[in-house]
Amino acid sequence: MEYYVTSSGEKPFIKWLEKLDRKTRIIVTNYVDRLADGGTTKNLKPLKDGVYEIKIFYGPGLRVYFAEDGEKIILLLIGGDKKSQNSDIKKAKEYWRDYAQKK
Repeated sequence: MEYYVTSSGEKPFIKWLEKLDRKTRIIVTNYVDRLADGGTTKNLKPLKDGVYEIKIFYGPGLRVYFAEDGEKIILLLIGGDKKSQNSDIKKAKEYWRDYAQKK
């Protein structure tokens, strides 16, 4: 698994994850681990431009946004909740485009 890194060295997904309380971090991490292990999740939704959303039905409706680089890498872009969904999707797509341009 890989995390997107901005040009300033920040990992937006990790930054978001660290703001969550311990229980919520564990729940999010379990979803992400299942995804990384090739498990399926019924809460997975493909968005446009190669970005995917996982809905986590806990708390404020958590979301994790990611993209795949080939078959081996799951690139975690950003996380958020229902309230910030539109801006999170926009940011995830922006991060994915930036990653693709740097390759």
